[in-house]
Order: sequence, then structure tokens, then C-alpha cells
Amino acid sequence: MHAAAWSYFFVAVGGALGAVARFALNVFLQRDVAFPWGTLGANLLGCLVMGMLAHLIAHSQWFNDAGFIPDQYRLLFAIGFCGSFTTLSTMVMELNTMLQRNELFYSFTYLFSTLVGGFACFYVGFAIVRSLRAAL
Repeated sequence: MHAAAWSYFFVAVGGALGAVARFALNVFLQRDVAFPWGTLGANLLGCLVMGMLAHLIAHSQWFNDAGFIPDQYRLLFAIGFCGSFTTLSTMVMELNTMLQRNELFYSFTYLFSTLVGGFACFYVGFAIVRSLRAAL
């Protein structure tokens, strides 16, 4: 198989796994229809994982002699899995639904939690891997 075809394969496999994981998390967390806990949980957890991957991609020498994670792992986990596990479009749709119902407090709480919480989770994930690497 050609190298470009393998790239699509890794993105597709990661995407399928991320979509199934997001659906499972949504089923597990979505007990209350008033607030989109499933989407918020997926987005925050995805940002945590992406932060961890970002540090590995930028600084890791664990994977190959060149000091970088091979492209297939980046395609599988960062683009495929995290790309389909997290979801901006669903968040925007849910936010619009809350605004249409005039739920301003929930709307702004959701938006703030997603944006600030997502950045915080990304940073924590990055810091976890940095600390683990320093300890090893």
C-alpha cells in the first residue's frame, strides 16, 4: 500500500475509535438533558489527551532515533482519535439550543467551561508528560 494510503488508513482507524469512544462517553455521562455533560466531558478529556500528545510529538525521543513520534502515531491518535473524539460542531449546536431556550446561565457556563477548561486540560496533559519525562 502506498504511503499516502496508509495515512488515510491511520486517520480512519483513529477516527472510528474516537467516534465510538465519544458516543460511549456521551451515553455514560448524559443523565441530565438540561446540560450537555457528554460533549463537555469529551472535549475536556480530548484536550487533556491532545496536551499529552503535543508534548510527546514536540519533545519525545521515546519512539524513534530522530526524536519524533512516527507520523502514523500522530495521524492515528492526534488527528484521527482526538479529532473525532472532540467536537466543536456539537458544542455549538448544544449551545444554540440552550440559547434558544433562553438558558443564559447554562449557555455561558458551558461556553466558559469548554474554552477555559479545554485550555486548562491541554496544559495539564502537557505538564503531566513533561513531569513524567523529567522523572524518568
